[in-house]
Amino acid sequence: MQLLVCFLQEQSGPKPRIMAITLAYLLLVVAAVRGDPCLIISEINADNPRLDTTEFVELYHTSGQRASLDGYTLVFYNGNGNVAYKVLDLKGQSTDDRGFFLVGSLDMLPRPSILLPPNTVQNGPDAIGLYHTSAARYTERMDVSALGLVDAVVYMTRRTGGAEFLAETLTPGEPAFVEDETALEGDESIERCLLSEDRWGFQVASPSPGQRNNCTPPATPATIPVITELKLGGGQVDGFVELTEAPAAGPLVLVVLDGKTDRVSVSVDRSYMKGQCLLMFVNVHSFAFSGAVAIYSGRASDFPTGSPLSQIQPLDAFVFAGPGNKPSANLTETLIPGREPYQLSLREGGFYLSRCGVATWARDPGVFWEAQQTPGQPNQCPWPKICPHMISGGTDSPPHLPPWGNSDFLINELNTDTPGVAEDGEYIELWHPSGQRVSLQGIWILLFSAHNNKPYREISLSGHFTTSKGYFLLGSDRLVPAPSLRLPPNTIQNGPDAVALYRSPLGPPSATQRGIPTKGLLDAVVYRQRGSDRGAQELSKALTPGQLPLLEDPEVLPGDEALSRCRGLYPYDLSAFSVAPPTPLRENSCPRPPPAPEGVVISEVASGHWTNHSQQRAFLELHGKPRTDLRGLVLTVYDQERSGTLIALPLTGSIDQDGFYIVGNVTGAGEGCRTPSCVFYFFTVTLCLTCRSVEDGPVSLSRCSCCKVRSPSSWTSSSPTPRSTNLCPSSDFSSHIDFCLGPPSNEWQERPGGELHGL
Repeated sequence: MQLLVCFLQEQSGPKPRIMAITLAYLLLVVAAVRGDPCLIISEINADNPRLDTTEFVELYHTSGQRASLDGYTLVFYNGNGNVAYKVLDLKGQSTDDRGFFLVGSLDMLPRPSILLPPNTVQNGPDAIGLYHTSAARYTERMDVSALGLVDAVVYMTRRTGGAEFLAETLTPGEPAFVEDETALEGDESIERCLLSEDRWGFQVASPSPGQRNNCTPPATPATIPVITELKLGGGQVDGFVELTEAPAAGPLVLVVLDGKTDRVSVSVDRSYMKGQCLLMFVNVHSFAFSGAVAIYSGRASDFPTGSPLSQIQPLDAFVFAGPGNKPSANLTETLIPGREPYQLSLREGGFYLSRCGVATWARDPGVFWEAQQTPGQPNQCPWPKICPHMISGGTDSPPHLPPWGNSDFLINELNTDTPGVAEDGEYIELWHPSGQRVSLQGIWILLFSAHNNKPYREISLSGHFTTSKGYFLLGSDRLVPAPSLRLPPNTIQNGPDAVALYRSPLGPPSATQRGIPTKGLLDAVVYRQRGSDRGAQELSKALTPGQLPLLEDPEVLPGDEALSRCRGLYPYDLSAFSVAPPTPLRENSCPRPPPAPEGVVISEVASGHWTNHSQQRAFLELHGKPRTDLRGLVLTVYDQERSGTLIALPLTGSIDQDGFYIVGNVTGAGEGCRTPSCVFYFFTVTLCLTCRSVEDGPVSLSRCSCCKVRSPSSWTSSSPTPRSTNLCPSSDFSSHIDFCLGPPSNEWQERPGGELHGL
């Protein structure tokens, strides 16, 4: 397979910067997901400026052709009482030759097939349902029903709310959409767009009745480049990878990975040889191959050809699978966690892929569709021929959320200690993983004091919404940007204390739970000052079990600093936070993580609960190359009964001169776990060990095979040897015995007492 890597020269104007790369091969094509065509609600305009004389509802048949609407009924629901206020039987109607059908006001252009008086479609909280069954079932003033429902849209305005019952009935698991009349100048509508794979969502856009919706991918921050187009060639040296412009991203490197070996095939800096091309040859033994293209912060020297897959998370990635040749699970889960590779099938010739899904998250091949090549120009995306996956029953989380990590509100940034005595720059920033405007109805923030382990302030967020990017800010009234919910200066205590986030629709969490509330807990951060490591043990035990409180270290950065979520979307995971510059209502400014050290293994484990011997110690021993810096590694302990992480402890310090690093209650424990609270949390873990009797003295599990990482057969029970060579079985005192088991022969005789003897 020929592989051409070419950086095109930057163009003037707003065109995106382009990286070009050929993945040239024969007989490969995208196998797009297809299903039977269906009728969907594709666009609604319920609220016009001034008089509502251009309202409309647009239906679309995903075949893109004329289709009969016999058997369909359109029902309009009022959120005030949840009853139908208008019913339209579509019998005898059909879509136009492109699949569109309009119901709307008399002044509408193009002219609707069914005309409505002005101000018919209510502004919200309301809903529109599309049914496919006998029209006699549906009448005005009837209660909301899901019987025969094939599609529905529940919507409201910023000022109203109150569409929860309609959403629970018609779109279970999907909240009502907010038609924000301030989103655009002039008029706007609610338009259905593909999010990713076969999942649909809605967004506010300029009205497009009878036309393809204005589904443009979301704008990305200046610090996060994303892949927007790919060309996979069919033997021609003309492929490319196109990225969005990200001038604040710093140095970037494009990395191509082999799906069979998980190793780097090519890595090229963004700024390398502008206007020229670098030709490389890669041998591939099968056309049905798999692999990935990834964008990282860094330089090509950080990803040399032939090096293994980096555990550093990429900024964006595209993983693909050939027929019968999937990439490894390690490659998929590292680059696109929770997503599936783009499936290719056989066809002669090359093809083009464009980012067409409007999902706000990156690293998702499902947002790409086969489309016309448009390098340096906006993508030309076709209307997808997929039916929505939304009316087959309830879901545990809204379908527009990414399936990895958390799917509910998170604490994203915390600034509890600002310079000066005024403390007028404090804030708490929340974020919703959908990255969209979301209601905070029923959400509470509790500020806990470690002095008495009780909340000193309970804040209800009902009636508020996140921003259009999913952020919500509460903080001091002099904070810039202005918070949505203002607090007096010096409200948030400096620590040791905690901030906890709850979903509690029936009132404050403390009203129904004794002690430190844990029911309805969505996320929590326990934090401290210097010298107060043990001051929040009870809060840590309840809210962030097994983890040390965070230190908002004022010495890390000049000026102010904050605790920012930088490494994951899992709740009450303190290892996800870093000390970073404050960025309220903006993407967090996270430090670039160091590369994870290689060659470090768990060498020995012992728990204080394994025997009843008085000298049984609890420790964990790591082994590696002397002086290896351990930053970038996190010690994680899992509990089967709790079905989750019990401890997530980022390591500090380095391997000693003898190649050891100890965590635990032994002499010379490493810097990662020196405090008594760490010892308490880590070594209350109870494991079952049956290889030795308790009378034999202290016991540990020791690694006795150098090269079998993650293999249970590498471990042997022995006497503890922290900071020393493990006590392992020696081949010098073993014997090789061959024996065969079979049925007893006639020559065997039973001795008195039950013993056997024979020849």
